[in-house]
Parts: sequence; structure tokens; C-alpha cells
Amino acid sequence: MTHSALLAAPEDYSLLTDLYQLTMASCYLGEGIGDRRASFELFTRRLPQGYGYLVSMGLAQAIDYLTNLRFSDRHVEALRQTGLFDRAPDSFWQRLRSAGFSGDVWAVPEGTVVFANEPLLRVEAPLWQAQLAETYLLNALNYQTLIATRAARVRDVAGPAATLLEFGTRRAFSPQAALWAARAALAAGLDETSNVLAAVQLGRRPAGTMAHALVMAFTALEGSEDQAFEAFQRYFPGAALLIDTYDTVAAADRLAARVAQGHPPVTAVRLDSGDLVALSQAVRSRLPQATIFASGDLDEFEIARLQQAGAAIDGYGLGTKLVTGAPVNGVYKLVDLDGCAVMKESVQKATLPGRKQIFRRYQQGVAVGDRLGLTTEPAAPDECALLTQVMHQGELTQPLDTLETIRDRATTAVASLPTAVRQITHPADYPVDLSGALVELAAQTRQRPVPQR
Repeated sequence: MTHSALLAAPEDYSLLTDLYQLTMASCYLGEGIGDRRASFELFTRRLPQGYGYLVSMGLAQAIDYLTNLRFSDRHVEALRQTGLFDRAPDSFWQRLRSAGFSGDVWAVPEGTVVFANEPLLRVEAPLWQAQLAETYLLNALNYQTLIATRAARVRDVAGPAATLLEFGTRRAFSPQAALWAARAALAAGLDETSNVLAAVQLGRRPAGTMAHALVMAFTALEGSEDQAFEAFQRYFPGAALLIDTYDTVAAADRLAARVAQGHPPVTAVRLDSGDLVALSQAVRSRLPQATIFASGDLDEFEIARLQQAGAAIDGYGLGTKLVTGAPVNGVYKLVDLDGCAVMKESVQKATLPGRKQIFRRYQQGVAVGDRLGLTTEPAAPDECALLTQVMHQGELTQPLDTLETIRDRATTAVASLPTAVRQITHPADYPVDLSGALVELAAQTRQRPVPQR
């Protein structure tokens, strides 16, 4: 089982989990309750600080995980060799060998806007299976939801005309995270990614510019910055030239002079440092036909500042601050077992019981409020139910959405929110009410005596 590269392949998904998921599954099965029907919901108790909403993302990877959840003989032997499961019941090993996810999954479609306490996803399956899924599902949805939300905020601030490029691969938390970040960013509003593997796998064309190293390499070999530009244009005539290695304005002057002399036009340039407002304005005056890109630790706040200051920038490359930041702290909690609603009552970590549905109300295309209720409740005439069934008995019930469909949904969903909720500073709270039936169920569950031995 030793793999020095520590790469996660689909055939190994079953072991890509926290130990306690397996120890609890063993305990459930040993005590004869492992096959009880359980419902777990994945949600966040609160939004990250300064966020007015989240854009749900990662469902496709959750489905991929559940579809490939199998324990091979190699996996079973590896668990035995740990010595941790010496007292595990025979039923544990039997279930692992015959395992395959056999449950149902309900989820909001990717690109849907959600708020605190609203389930992004619900797993309904035998208790031991639903428990095993927790770690991977949280990893997939928490990270991609963070990236999608940041991408949506950037798009909202930059506006529909700006070109937004995902440059985060070198700053993402792992190579796998880089692929997920690229997907989530594109699905939530960015135009292209520089990650070649992500672009190819998603059926897109990768996009990028050039690095300072190319200019420095030419100048080190007794060449010049201009020779670097000429060489790059020779092979990639439409690509952006990075013009801030030495003197941005001087480089723009020389490029403008070359264009005036009949040399190929400069299609685009990128600025990666310095006073982006002043430099972009200077470059615009010298190269009025060139598209000007900016990069360098940009986020929605810096883009808003640049726009307000009158920067002449047409597009932005988003890297570090897009793919990192305060996490989406989603949790995965048991809400129902064999039709018996359950809830956690810990201080500041209480949960709501029962299998839930999100009902959203619109007025003239604007989302005006949500009602968090039970799945047994009907939607009111002016409400839309957001969670839909995506898996039944381990099988997909509908095709997965394309990236274009998800992007359109995310764009529409964010645009439907009140302006005050979309603000990147001090956003207003979006109203989410609990239904009377849910409030009553919570009260009944809370009053239910806890058996004591």
C-alpha cells in the first residue's frame, strides 16, 4: 500500500477518510444498528466573516466519491494490519467486502446560493455507509464552495465585461486542490484557467501570459527586453506580454514605437506590480488598443479599489487570495435515524433535527427570503424547493450539470440577491426563517428524555 507520491486514486477513496469514521462503523455494525436508515445533512452553522452568502459547489466530486466507494481485498488487509480493528465484529469485514454505496442523496444544484444552517446536501443511507462518507464530502464541498463564493464575489465586483483568469495553481493547498479550485472558479464566473490539466479535463482552452523569467533569460544572454517580447510574439502572437520586469512605462513606450513602425500590434499586456492605477493609465495612453491585465495578490476588495481609482484595466488574474482564505466551515450532522429526529444540543453547536428542505421566495426576480422547513412540508405557491434528489439506491437519478449550466445558475442566483446582501463589506443578513413544523420538532426533540444507565 506504500505510494511515495501520496496520490488519491478513485480505487482508494474508501480509505481516504478519518479513522473514526471506520471505528464508528465497526461499532455500529457490532451493536446491530449499522443498517438502520440514517440521514446526515451537510451545512455551515455560520457564514465566513464578511460574507453575505455562499455559492454551493463540489456536488460532482461528491457523486464521484460515492459512486466509487468500494473496499478491495487490499484495503481490508491494510486495515487488519493496523492492529486497530482486532476486536471488530465479523459483520464489519463482511460489509466492507461487499460495500458499495446504496443510499440516496438530495442536494441543492451546484451554483445555488445558500445561507447558514441550510443543507447543501443530505445523505440517506444505512448508518455505517452514511457515516463513512463524512470526511470526503466535507472536503469536496467545503473547499469548492469557498472558491466558488470568492469567484462569484470577484465577478460581481469586476462586472460582466471584465476578463477574469484563474491563476491559483501554485498557491492552492495541493495539486488536487488546484484542480478543484480551477473548476469551482470557472463554474462560478471566471472565464479561463491557467491550469492546463484542469482546462483539458473540463474541455476548455487554458489561458496565460508569460513570466518575468523569459525577459530575464534574454537580457542575461546579452539580449534585451524587446528581444524577449519579439520572440514571444513570434510563437504566440495573441498572448499578453508581461511588461513590468524593469520599467513598465519605458517598455510601453518602446512597444508603441515598434507598432508605429509597422511591427505586429500588441494584443495584450500584463502588469504584476507597482501602482496599478497610474501604470495602467500610462500604458493605455501609449497602447490604446491593447487589453490590459493586472495580477499580483488581487481580490474583490483590491479590484473595487482599482475601479474606484480609475484604473485602465480590462481583466484580472486571480491567484493566492482566490484559492486560499478563511474556510467554509461546513459540518455533517446526523438529523434522523429510522424516522426518529435527532439533534445536537451542545452550547454554540446545536443543530436542527429532521430531514429538511429549503424553500425560497422571489418577488419580481429578487430573492426576498428563505424558509427552512421539513421535507414533509409542501412549498407555498410563491416558493421554490431547492434540494432535489440526485442519487437513489446508489445510482444517479439525473445527469450531472455541465460547467456552463452551473455558471449560468450561479450568475443568476447571485444577481437575484438584494444588493445589500451582495456587498463585500458589511453585507446585510438575508432572512432565513424556520417553519413552524421545524420549530415544533426541535422543541419536541429537545424535550425528549435522554436514556441514562
